[in-house]
Amino acid sequence: METNTAFRTEIRPYGKAGVDAAAALIRAGQCVAVPTETVYGLAADATNGEAVARIYAAKGRPSFNPLIVHVPDLATAERIAVFSDAARDLADRYWPGPLTLVLPLKPHHPIAAIVTAGLPTIALRMPAHAAMQDVIRAAGRPLAAPSANASGTISPTCAAHVARTLDGRIPMILDSGATEKGLESTIVAVESDALRLLRPGPIDLSLQLDRSGRIEAPGQLDSHYAPAKPLRLNATSAQADEWLIGFGPMACDANLSERGSLEEAAARLFACLHEADMAGKPRIAIAPLPLGGLGDAIQDRLARAAA
Repeated sequence: METNTAFRTEIRPYGKAGVDAAAALIRAGQCVAVPTETVYGLAADATNGEAVARIYAAKGRPSFNPLIVHVPDLATAERIAVFSDAARDLADRYWPGPLTLVLPLKPHHPIAAIVTAGLPTIALRMPAHAAMQDVIRAAGRPLAAPSANASGTISPTCAAHVARTLDGRIPMILDSGATEKGLESTIVAVESDALRLLRPGPIDLSLQLDRSGRIEAPGQLDSHYAPAKPLRLNATSAQADEWLIGFGPMACDANLSERGSLEEAAARLFACLHEADMAGKPRIAIAPLPLGGLGDAIQDRLARAAA
């Protein structure tokens, strides 16, 4: 993605005014770079699919990988995911801190499907950094926040690093200096009372690795949710046995975005695939989408689903 030369990203120092400005942008559906104790994160409202799609657009992320959701406290986390005794013990010992837990989602959770890439699990973390905690609480909602850098570049540990690749792509960076850890969080999957290390990080749990690949996590595996039914791409109309997912104004069974918005399409992608999977017709078709930016990410995801 090219930098938008019409504006420069604002860098504001950490403090009440900066936190309030960041929270207001997040509540308005924008994404903001915020420091954590590991690296700077690109934070957006995890309950707003279009806001999260803006993370992917800003980063130029090549596919919809699941994202870590940052929460202010254990009570909020327990409203989103199912905590076993083992998961609660880890949270009690290491939260707040650089530990991410991959847990089963609860029914009727508020998290947008794009955050989890349509998976039945979610990656949760309670950050220890005061700035991220303040922004989460001021925004009043859980925040999805991958590293605040263009995809494929070095993770940022200060505001200048963020600006190097995201200037003109995001409205604001909250600056509190260099991060403490400088390494992304440890990720652990909790299955009942069994633990699997998915990504090493600042917390060394010395776990026995299980390479079964049954759970995905940010930065760990490549496979994603795929419908159980055959999927046909670039369909301009539906065959008799197909459920058609449209884009733009067209006759279809479900539409990613009638107004032709790639951000809306990214936000609705997994929900529409789930709807099609549960529909009565045995096959799924999906309309063509424009390439470039989020269009490339959506096409990448659909190519995996159709494979």
